[in-house]
Amino acid sequence: MSAVPRWALLSAAGAPLFLIGGWTVAQAAQADGFDPVRQTISALAATGADHRWIMTIGLAGLGLCHLTTALGLVSAARAGRGLLGLGGLATVLVAVFPQNATGSSTTHVVAAGVAFGALAVWPALAVPRRAASPLAREHRHRPQDGPAPVRRVALAAAAVLLGLVGWFGVEFFTDGAWIGLTERLAAAAEAGAPLAAVLFSRLRPRPSGPG
Repeated sequence: MSAVPRWALLSAAGAPLFLIGGWTVAQAAQADGFDPVRQTISALAATGADHRWIMTIGLAGLGLCHLTTALGLVSAARAGRGLLGLGGLATVLVAVFPQNATGSSTTHVVAAGVAFGALAVWPALAVPRRAASPLAREHRHRPQDGPAPVRRVALAAAAVLLGLVGWFGVEFFTDGAWIGLTERLAAAAEAGAPLAAVLFSRLRPRPSGPG
C-alpha cells in the first residue's frame, strides 16, 4: 500500500479538470469569440471579461488542488513538495489579483511567473536523496534501483516543463502569435505532473521490512 492518501489522488486529478474545464467553459462563454491560440488564459478571468467568474474559479481550484496535493504527497522530498505548494499558492493569487482591462497588472504577472516557475522545477527536487528501504541499507554494495532511475525521470520531466514554460515566455515577451497556445501547453503539462507523481507513488509497491 502507498503512504500517499487517496485524497491526494483526488486533488491531483482535480487540478487538470479545474484548469482545462475552466478554460473550455470560459472560452465558450465569451460573447465576442475568443482566440485560444493568441489570447491567454488570464484574459478569460480578466476584469471586463464575460463571465470571468468561470475562469477565476478554475484558477482558484487549480491552486487549491496543488496545495492539497503538496500536503498529501508524503513520498516526495520536502523541497519538491514545498515548491509544488508555492506554485499552488501563487496560482490562487493569480485568481485573486486578475489581469485588468489593459493587461497591465504587476501583481498578476509576478504571481503567474512564480507559479509557472515553481510548478516547472518541483519534480527535480521531489525525489528523496536516499532510499528509505531497510533492504537497500543492508545491501549497499548492490546497485540501487530506487532513487537513481526515478530521479532521472523527474529531472527529464522538469526539463520538459521548463522547456514549455520557456517557449511560452519567448512568445509572451515578443508578443508572438502563439501566446495562448504555448501557455495552455505549459499550464496543462504542469497541472498533470502532480497527478503522474501521485499515481506513480500509489502504484509503486512500498519496500517491505527485514524478515
